[in-house]
Amino acid sequence: MTTNAIEAVGLTKRFGRGTKATQALAGIDLAAREGTVLGVLGPNGAGKTTAVRILATLLRADSGEARVAGLDVVKDAERVRQSIGLTGQFASVDDDLTGMQNLRMIGQLLDLRSAEATRRATELLEWFELAEAAHRPAKTYSGGMRRRLDLAASLVGRPAVIFLDEPTTGLDPSKREAMWDVVRSLVTEGSTVLLTTQYLDEADALADEISVIDQGRVIAHDTPIGLKRVVGGQRLTVRPAEPERLAEVGVLLADIAGTAAEEQGRDTLSVPVTDDAALTAAVGRLHEAGIAVTELSLHLPSLDEVFFTLTGRPADTDAADTDAA
Repeated sequence: MTTNAIEAVGLTKRFGRGTKATQALAGIDLAAREGTVLGVLGPNGAGKTTAVRILATLLRADSGEARVAGLDVVKDAERVRQSIGLTGQFASVDDDLTGMQNLRMIGQLLDLRSAEATRRATELLEWFELAEAAHRPAKTYSGGMRRRLDLAASLVGRPAVIFLDEPTTGLDPSKREAMWDVVRSLVTEGSTVLLTTQYLDEADALADEISVIDQGRVIAHDTPIGLKRVVGGQRLTVRPAEPERLAEVGVLLADIAGTAAEEQGRDTLSVPVTDDAALTAAVGRLHEAGIAVTELSLHLPSLDEVFFTLTGRPADTDAADTDAA
């Protein structure tokens, strides 16, 4: 039977006093099953980072309970730290040490023997495509390289539970996708990952389940597909090969869906539909009308649309989460 590697119930956290106090967490519940990825989404200041810091024993909650790897984060804080890996929003490596020295140092702090620490450091440097820079000081690394070194550092001890707080901030698209492969490999090997991110495509690609936090509360929790159904079913999208026939397509779609078609980009129309039968009907009607298409798709809403529906604002993918540092 699958058990939870991460459990939090009723966590609250308040910073400051009086009228200037900030309620960072207002009673959140989180749970991640062993060997899965829990995505935690939310706008800036929602409480994501505060929750991670409590679960990683860096902060103590004002109230509520949390267990990580079966251990109480307050009563068994030291043992929790031995079971987890943590990558924060900003790289925290030692600039004066080389990449190899940074990782070896962490391995030795984790009581690995010198030879074992070196083997693990070599393995991780190759995994994160840093082998050629292994013996250069970290201060000579680019921002993306430093970020990858920081991620590697969190994995030295092969932790059972890994907290990745905005892990791909500062990485270019190709390196982000490489990091996604790392996360998938970690889960395949049995680790549990809690991932906070504002890149909604990242959560869609990696998360088994997603919790959406806003104003210190969990406002939705489900699988990515389950959350997408919050917006209200599927959409049928058509782009005719001949743009001058767009009006005909609009009439055809309105007849199928029972509602007016909406523009969905240049020379493209879309309608909400209730089931998969709409796609079959569209194929037949378009063929009968002799309308060739360059796009014909049936899809659930994106996580961006879900996020906007739940929070009333779009995800900000340009800024890191700043809740209650």
